[in-house]
Amino acid sequence: MALGRQKYDAAAGTGSWEPLLYGLHQMQLRNKKRRRELGNLIKRFRSGAESLPDAVVLTTEEGGIFWCNGLAQQILGLRWPDDNGQNILNLLRYPEFTQYLKTRDFTRPLHLVLNTGRHLEIRVMPYTDKQLLMVARDVTQMHQLEGARRNFFANVSHELRTPLTVLQGYLEMMQEQALEGATREKALHTMREQTYRMEGLVKQLLTLSKIEAAPALLLNEKVDVPMMLRVVEREAQTLSQQKHTFTFEVDDSLSVLGNEEQLRSAISNLVYNAVNHTPAGTHITVSWRRAAHGAEFCIQDNGRGLLPSIFLV
Repeated sequence: MALGRQKYDAAAGTGSWEPLLYGLHQMQLRNKKRRRELGNLIKRFRSGAESLPDAVVLTTEEGGIFWCNGLAQQILGLRWPDDNGQNILNLLRYPEFTQYLKTRDFTRPLHLVLNTGRHLEIRVMPYTDKQLLMVARDVTQMHQLEGARRNFFANVSHELRTPLTVLQGYLEMMQEQALEGATREKALHTMREQTYRMEGLVKQLLTLSKIEAAPALLLNEKVDVPMMLRVVEREAQTLSQQKHTFTFEVDDSLSVLGNEEQLRSAISNLVYNAVNHTPAGTHITVSWRRAAHGAEFCIQDNGRGLLPSIFLV
């Protein structure tokens, strides 16, 4: 008598077969319930994995892929279900990644740079006795921000050398001989200029430190940018000392939602940089106007411009 997947009706059993048929029927019901529960659990796991901001891949101990989420297809270039059963080492051909999986030391994450230039942080952990869970996070933007931060501090260190050298030179001159008349006035004027320059650099450093240390700021504060620009215009005129001419084209009705302190820092730094790095006798135009999807802040001058790497973040 073949049992197979035949459905048994316990009420139809008679005689000595009744307990056996009843037991088989109950076993089928339990197995069906377990399969349903397991299916629901797998669905919940996959649904949760799809909502993660990371690429998730499940593999065997040898690296055979048996599931991945959508971000794994986007970030790692996997194809599901086409890559089902494929060894991940054949699809991600990077020596450091191969070494990472083969050494089985997963105490630290692996930093992997793909051929596309994307930076990944990869973590691997045992999923079951013979399976592995791999999580890959795209840290490209974080890497670029850290690079921009290093460049910023390197540039500030370089910028500080010039005013310090000037101050040191004049101080040594004043120690060796008494300065009088126009020479003394020129020395004091130059030292004052370099002091203001260093003060501006220190303010930039303090602003950056404050932003890094602060929690996430609310960006729903209404900021009166026209009023802010009027203050910045006066400060720029003072900083320029009549070496430049200015035009401020400002839409007085245009305000934005954001963080006032950070906007003031960004706008003033851009204007002050234009003053400091634009040749004397040239014109600087600052505009604040409506754009297709919001507002546009623009500076036009005859300076050397900002490095393209600044805009990578």
